[in-house]
Amino acid sequence: MKKLLTACAWALSAGTVCVAGEVPENLIRIGTDRTDLILRIGDDDRVRQAYLGPKLENAADLEHFAESGGGTEAYVTYGMEDYFEPAVRVLHADGNPSLLLTYKNSTQSRNDSVQTTEIVLEDEKYPFEVRLFYEAYLRENVIRMWTEIEHGEKKPVTLYNYASSMLHFGKDAYWMTEFSGDWAHEVNMDEQRLTFGKKIVDTKLGSRANLHVSPFFLLGLDAPAAENTGEVVIGTLGWTGNFRFTFEVDNVNNLRLISGINPSGSEYRLPGGEVFRTPDFIFTYGTEGTGAASRDFHDWARRYRLKDGMGDRMTLLNNWEATYFDFDQAKLEKIIADAAGLGVDMFLLDDGWFGNKYPRSSDNAGLGDWDETKTKLPGGIGALTDAAEREGVKFGLWIEPEMVNPKSELYEKHKEWVIHLPNRDEYLYRNQMVLDLSNPEVQDYVFGVVDRLLTRYPGIAYFKWDCNSPITNIYSPYLGTGKQANLYVDYVRGLYKVLDRIAAKYPTLPMMLCSGGGGRTDYEGLKYFTEFWASDNTDPVERIFIQWGYSYLFPAKATAAHVTSWGKQSLKFRTDVAMTGKLGFDIRVDELSAPEKEFARQAVATYGRLKPVILDGDQYRLVSPYSGEHSSLMYVDKERGKAAVFAFNRNPRYSEPLRNVRLRGLDPQKVYSVKEINLMPGTKSGLAADGQRYSGDYLMKVGLPLFSGAHLTSTVVELTAE
Repeated sequence: MKKLLTACAWALSAGTVCVAGEVPENLIRIGTDRTDLILRIGDDDRVRQAYLGPKLENAADLEHFAESGGGTEAYVTYGMEDYFEPAVRVLHADGNPSLLLTYKNSTQSRNDSVQTTEIVLEDEKYPFEVRLFYEAYLRENVIRMWTEIEHGEKKPVTLYNYASSMLHFGKDAYWMTEFSGDWAHEVNMDEQRLTFGKKIVDTKLGSRANLHVSPFFLLGLDAPAAENTGEVVIGTLGWTGNFRFTFEVDNVNNLRLISGINPSGSEYRLPGGEVFRTPDFIFTYGTEGTGAASRDFHDWARRYRLKDGMGDRMTLLNNWEATYFDFDQAKLEKIIADAAGLGVDMFLLDDGWFGNKYPRSSDNAGLGDWDETKTKLPGGIGALTDAAEREGVKFGLWIEPEMVNPKSELYEKHKEWVIHLPNRDEYLYRNQMVLDLSNPEVQDYVFGVVDRLLTRYPGIAYFKWDCNSPITNIYSPYLGTGKQANLYVDYVRGLYKVLDRIAAKYPTLPMMLCSGGGGRTDYEGLKYFTEFWASDNTDPVERIFIQWGYSYLFPAKATAAHVTSWGKQSLKFRTDVAMTGKLGFDIRVDELSAPEKEFARQAVATYGRLKPVILDGDQYRLVSPYSGEHSSLMYVDKERGKAAVFAFNRNPRYSEPLRNVRLRGLDPQKVYSVKEINLMPGTKSGLAADGQRYSGDYLMKVGLPLFSGAHLTSTVVELTAE
């Protein structure tokens, strides 16, 4: 057996000194403070997964894994003795479709509370290497995995499968939850038991990849995934494009989980010496249910992945539902004044401000021509940023720079920049097409859209970056006939090159990731964006379900939630729902009554005061909307001194009695004062507990009477430790 190159393959709890010999030399221990992933190098030099589970406290027990011959290969190849789905499948230049990967060497290092492991595998018959990477975040209990593939063959090798990760589970039963739906109907949760065979969750839409299914899942081990108990895995792929999760249960009831780019239509031609890096697969394993696992994910995202994850977020007023495409400079300046009157931080100008030869007066023209429409905005964007400055608010702007309308000057000048099939009629989605970001010239153009606007108008403080079309007419004039299968991958890589340039030049610029609603919801994209637009559906009853689904992966500060005129609920109900995410407004302020305006102003001020709790605190899902006509969730700050509790009655049965909601996450020894907030002006709390004092122990064991039989009503309670 080849020797490990590390001094010792350690991953003991934080602060423990690694001592040579603690881990047998044929084991590689990857782990967090609560989870161990142990790989074993066999006598045949194959690397197998020996264990994935709770942290092992006794290092001497590792000898049992060293002596065992069990486990399943950590990165299964195609063409040899395995009978099930491989992690990697290639075609060598000589026509051989097989790989046999054996251990070459490994390294392991630790920086602060992050442990990084690299394992190099090689094929001894071909100059071909696969490098497996594992980055373990000790405190957050999250592991990030990716793969690098490289070869030294004289001619290109074709990659047919190139997974980011492969994990193995040996349990009695498995339950998988997927998050699927459609436009304005995102992240519907559907749990199903996995039995023999394959369950595939994937997308082939390209740019707006998550339109029908989101790139994350829950996995319950031995039992359905529960909120507060049981073994669970939450996993996601960081890739703003086509993805695939494969769950395969074999003949002896073992489960293999394979994650990565969807290889369908994407056989990648890899030249010798070029490294193919897969996207990140990010997961957490836990034994205390999905609630604890979600909080781990939220902590990891804020600290390591979400742009400005530890920073503040701006409340805003968007003009879209107030004006749609019908606005002019005077009308917008009035809405900017309304934003200041509400007390929000920013005014956001949405679609419809650009194009002159083909003015953007509907969604069928103008995309690609990013000059202000002179008839609408004679003073340009500069007049609006000046108006915002006078009113004391920031100015944000909607753009969709990856897209083009055929009815545009850009299309007329540069059709070769557009993804389109030769010798075919063009198929339009929402009257538009996708620019070819595999082309460096197009990358320069898309970066230039942002750069020119910010250079000319430095008062722009925020972008809402939209992407409304999947890739249609799937052919790249730039890639030509030999590399068309590279398009889906190279498009996303081109997008990241643009976003890297923006981040380098404008590192503090906040942006919203939008894609016709929740068409882009991945953690690689969110490296560049401070938040994402969860759905174009802002009906608060629907949003309760949508935001609930996203909460399994994303902290509240990442999920933009706006108060709009969708639905028939009261302004209070709509606002209470939006306050469980990153609050914004998209309403006609001039149509609000005086009490409603006052309520909205008070709610904005209250939200500003509670930002440290809602945006940066721990989230607890108390009662699921999937369980009945009520739902509740709460946020607790890290010191457990302040909490905000939200409870919603949708359409309960007639005369349903008050019901208690048991809280979570409090300090049982502390005493908390209870105050109902977000009340309409002139009304008093009807909550019996309002103004009372309770121990954290009582609130978690007995609870508060927050549910009633009243339809479409909501209660928000603030808890303060004394």
